Amino acid sequence: MTFDPACRLCERLADHRDAVAARYPDYHAAPVPSFGDEDPLLLIVGLAPGLHGANATGRPFTGDHAGILLYRTLHEFGFASQPEAVSPDDGLKLRRCRVTNAVKCLPPENKPTGPEVRTCNPYLEREMRTLPAGAVVLALGRVAHDAVLRGYGLRRSAYPFGHGACHALEAAWLVDSYHCSRYNTQTGRLTEPMFRAVFQQIRDLLPSKRR
Repeated sequence: MTFDPACRLCERLADHRDAVAARYPDYHAAPVPSFGDEDPLLLIVGLAPGLHGANATGRPFTGDHAGILLYRTLHEFGFASQPEAVSPDDGLKLRRCRVTNAVKCLPPENKPTGPEVRTCNPYLEREMRTLPAGAVVLALGRVAHDAVLRGYGLRRSAYPFGHGACHALEAAWLVDSYHCSRYNTQTGRLTEPMFRAVFQQIRDLLPSKRR
């Protein structure tokens, strides 16, 4: 299913977007498209747009706390042209990397329901099906992990989520990480060395001639 910038398939999410748009008229407050290279070797899947981040700026992980660690690490490993993402016109470009979310719209309290994740899954599935052989999908959190498996038509029980876990799928590698949210980083559940180690795994998995 091709991304629809005016999608209203999930009534609860559409109504919530409308309410947010009324409160913050300058915000994007619409489905957030993926961002990055059109021919990626690495696809990063987050949970959903944050209220004052992607929902405000219209670009994944841009303008919120979660993007600080993500884009700094992408820059360190050569996937991003700069270490910061503050607005869609900041000049940031991704190299062989693309960033998306399991759910394209801002959910209330940042918690999409199971049916909402499933309704949005065809958008993610389409992106994953265009990845080249040997590509890596990085799932940030369990919801993203489960959405990736659903998109590939795989059973969750066969590929358990775990930080740093690496799963060989038929068409790609699936690597798991705790989400780089403020809660996880400030509580120490996810540290910078832990996140860097995940990206070193990814670097080692990618064919060297195509990095």
